[in-house]
Amino acid sequence: MDILETDAYDKRQRRNMSCALFFSLLPFFLSTAVYFYLWTPDLPASITSAGVKSAPTLLLAAVVLSWNGGHSVLGVAGGLVFSAIGDCCLVWPELFVQGMGAFAVAHLLYSITFLSSRYAAYPSSSAIRFLYLILFMLGGGFYIYLYPFLKKEPNSDLLIPGVGIYIVLISLMGTLAIRTRNMLTLLGGLSFIVSDMSLAMQVFKVTAPMKYGNIIVMVTYYLAQLLIAVGDVKAVDNKDDFAKWKRS
Repeated sequence: MDILETDAYDKRQRRNMSCALFFSLLPFFLSTAVYFYLWTPDLPASITSAGVKSAPTLLLAAVVLSWNGGHSVLGVAGGLVFSAIGDCCLVWPELFVQGMGAFAVAHLLYSITFLSSRYAAYPSSSAIRFLYLILFMLGGGFYIYLYPFLKKEPNSDLLIPGVGIYIVLISLMGTLAIRTRNMLTLLGGLSFIVSDMSLAMQVFKVTAPMKYGNIIVMVTYYLAQLLIAVGDVKAVDNKDDFAKWKRS
């Protein structure tokens, strides 16, 4: 009877947490809707447009801070803040390199967090290691594919090594997201990779301008940040579940 009562209590606690988390995410959903409502292809670069674009990511950072506390400043919350800085920089095309640098720091912070004790430690199977290899091979292949287009850019001497380092960092982030076995975190990391690949294809003129290109980039980007943020909030619960399974 005690076990059943404990299980029922845990389920009630999780339902309450899920409801509270959903309501804390409402400002993010609202600001995301505002961004897509206001965005047009010919929208001029301005502080206002930068603020509207970065608001959803900053609101996610506030959610993570409110749930996980100040230590998350050097984790997912900090990564979200640097992502918001990157969002602002990318509003102005001439600040692309600075924006890429901000996102690189974000991926580094995410990677450090995914390695932390907050996430359950699972043994890596041969199948998981194979996924790691595929992800890095995908990153390397994509860089080789981009290389001729990077050489055509005016600041190619900076972009060629910079993009290479960035691809290594985002591939590492995606790999460590898989390592957590947290489905939200895993999908968030992969969605971020899809978003950045789509952005790179358009920025470096690999593909012809797409009518809905920005929408594809931003939908996958906001989805990635949402999944990573929620995955981090729920990481402790998942770890507790893993600990219970090990004890049983």
